[in-house]
Amino acid sequence: MIVWVNGAFGAGKTTTAREVIELIPNSTLFDPEVIGGALAHLLPPKRLAEVRDFQDLPIWRRLVIDTAAAMLAELGGVLVVPMTLLRQEYRDEIFGGLAARRISVCHVLLAPAETILRERIAGREVPPDLPDGEIRIRQWSYDHIEPYRAALASWLAADAHLIDTGGLTPYESALRVAEAVRSGVAPVSDIVQTPEPTSETLAAGVLLFDEQDRVLLVDPTYKPGWEFPGGVVEPGEAPARAGMREVAEETGITLEEVPRLLVIDWESPAPPGYGGLRLLFDGGRLDDAVAERVLLPGPELRAWRFVTEEEAADLLPPVRYERLHWALRARERGAALYLEAGVPLG
Repeated sequence: MIVWVNGAFGAGKTTTAREVIELIPNSTLFDPEVIGGALAHLLPPKRLAEVRDFQDLPIWRRLVIDTAAAMLAELGGVLVVPMTLLRQEYRDEIFGGLAARRISVCHVLLAPAETILRERIAGREVPPDLPDGEIRIRQWSYDHIEPYRAALASWLAADAHLIDTGGLTPYESALRVAEAVRSGVAPVSDIVQTPEPTSETLAAGVLLFDEQDRVLLVDPTYKPGWEFPGGVVEPGEAPARAGMREVAEETGITLEEVPRLLVIDWESPAPPGYGGLRLLFDGGRLDDAVAERVLLPGPELRAWRFVTEEEAADLLPPVRYERLHWALRARERGAALYLEAGVPLG
């Protein structure tokens, strides 16, 4: 199990986490900042210069997941992780990756008042030998107060168990964290547990359209980026039937007819993924009354919306968008297309 101690810079995550491991039996501290520091020595300066925060590096998020899983496999018990996560898609990717390894996460947020945060940042000690320490340390923390405020107003408060640590010492804060975990007041994250593939997979997605010919996209909680309704085809299951099953499970819509194939896309293996075949089917046009009855299953999907092709370009990862683009062309032509990595061949 992981106890993820979240909070803005200055909330006292690391000092509290150090106290927490003394209160929760068989627990170990894992600070992902160590991975960020290591990447400064592993990646070329040009790549590092492309991002403002190491959290924006996919390799950092992947290594956090892999390292946490490896530490738990080695040590067992509980891993206490003090780390600020203010972008929901990064939370989804990391918690979803942990859930895929059957690792449960208890998400706790240290939430002192903003005035206290600013006081702590102002009084934070800066190493005297650190060039531009005032700018690099204090200003960095100040700059993240607004993203923290936005995350708290939109998703963070509903996702994590909040503990007001404004008037508490680190030890008192740790007592609150340990008790919340022990009693279950801080529940385990209900993010869907989707096992990671161990070989190439066959997946089927279904495009559903509204009366304005906009396509339905869903926002999964367990991976970054929007997606089409669909999922992995189970052993012995026909791909089109798998797409119909996934549509019913994810949206509550029952398709009466087997959808028509639009594209077959071969996704090349890119470690740590295995690739495989991705099929997209045409589920047809929904009238407004049916479209308004779209239901989401809870923790697996966060939201849904009908979008134009142009709007989809801003929501879908590039490979999925290319798949959608050519699926729409195939729908217009009335003939299926064969793709490799989103590029039509033949």
